[in-house]
Amino acid sequence: METNFEIIDAHIHPFIYEESNTKFFDSPTSHEDFFADLALAGISKSCGSVIRRLERPSFGDIKSLNQEAIDLKNLYPDIYIPGINVHGDFPQESCAEIERLYKEENICWIGELVAYFMDYKNYASENMFQVYALAQDLDLAVNIHPYGLDEIGKICQNFPELKVVLAHPTSASVTIKERCDFVKKHSNAYLDLSGSGVFRYGMLAHGIKTAGKHKFLFGSDYPICNPHMMIEGILFERLSDDEFEAVFSGNFKALTGIE
Repeated sequence: METNFEIIDAHIHPFIYEESNTKFFDSPTSHEDFFADLALAGISKSCGSVIRRLERPSFGDIKSLNQEAIDLKNLYPDIYIPGINVHGDFPQESCAEIERLYKEENICWIGELVAYFMDYKNYASENMFQVYALAQDLDLAVNIHPYGLDEIGKICQNFPELKVVLAHPTSASVTIKERCDFVKKHSNAYLDLSGSGVFRYGMLAHGIKTAGKHKFLFGSDYPICNPHMMIEGILFERLSDDEFEAVFSGNFKALTGIE
């Protein structure tokens, strides 16, 4: 299947250094291959954080991941939008990092935050609430790999103007429906389709019928998952052109202000 829709991938994990490469198998082996693969899939822009499994990290480790993302932005200014990392054990340092990168690099996206990779466990802690308060003030979107919907609900309720993007629909039909109901319930919650993708046929059409076309963003979780497969799964759903356009790029643009 072919598409003339612009495609923005809201959920990738790029890398410069091999220790930040989240591939499961043999490729990609370089950032050149990484972005060439996305282009081959028909993706014109992409956004996401550099991640690396850390144990008892210092905030210097977090800053190094953010610097890798900024270096990639400088290498690919027209196609890569950096998502930055913060850490629940370092709220003041995280806020200072957000303010610095907002001022110097015009960041618009935090995450995907992957707490189990970064060795912290609670997204809805008092420490993280300091981070969300600043993100809300700066009108930044936050992309979170959730442990459960209860903690994400606390974030949405305490920060009603914060743009909260859940990562992954999951592959269980019950959980998919729960997440669609969740983003319908919370006006500031959205769901990116990365990871498990449109795993159950008809799930995206169901989600749009339940919560609205503005609630879902295309994402791949590349290089863990195949971006072209994710695109084809969406194209095989029975959606209107307006719905395809919203999911593939329009909703990301609306959340970030990026044209």
